[in-house]
Amino acid sequence: MNKLYLLRHGLTRGNLERLYYGSTDLPLCEEGLRQLNALREQGGYPSPEGLLAVTSGMLRTEQTLAAIYGDIAHERWPELREMDFGAFEMKRYEQLKDRADYQSWLSGDMAENHTPGGESEREVFARVLAALARLQAQPRDVLAVVHGGTAVAIMCALFPNEGKNRYEWQPKPGFGYEIDMKNLQYRMIPE
Repeated sequence: MNKLYLLRHGLTRGNLERLYYGSTDLPLCEEGLRQLNALREQGGYPSPEGLLAVTSGMLRTEQTLAAIYGDIAHERWPELREMDFGAFEMKRYEQLKDRADYQSWLSGDMAENHTPGGESEREVFARVLAALARLQAQPRDVLAVVHGGTAVAIMCALFPNEGKNRYEWQPKPGFGYEIDMKNLQYRMIPE
């Protein structure tokens, strides 16, 4: 693989309501579909011709791929899923802020702390980076429609010297990165 096109799924109700929702299989919302259609019409997404297209297999990534590219052949790689937030799934900060387990998770080592019944950041990064190694071994360039946390893990691993935190790496819904894997350079897409 020479190029990796990393796209975050479009907007969902979970994004609008600022929910923790990694393992919950939410669809795109109407606003998300409208935004993706507008972005597609403006151009800037890569042509799928000759690319290996992959998604996490979750509904929001499947719908994003279809909204941008139509019904194209692709593979589903579950290891590219978002973090499982366990007991915090489908809840907002306001609903969790007074819980001792939530405060413990926030105030502790975020890389090592598990959400109750969920994953730690280290586990997510290990899962995603194993998938990245598989992607890098592909003979074709890759278009991956993934999640915000997935994109963060990949960008942190590929560009550790950028000094960016997870919030700076996380693309907005419907946006992502074109990564030149040979020269380790990137640009935002669509522009």
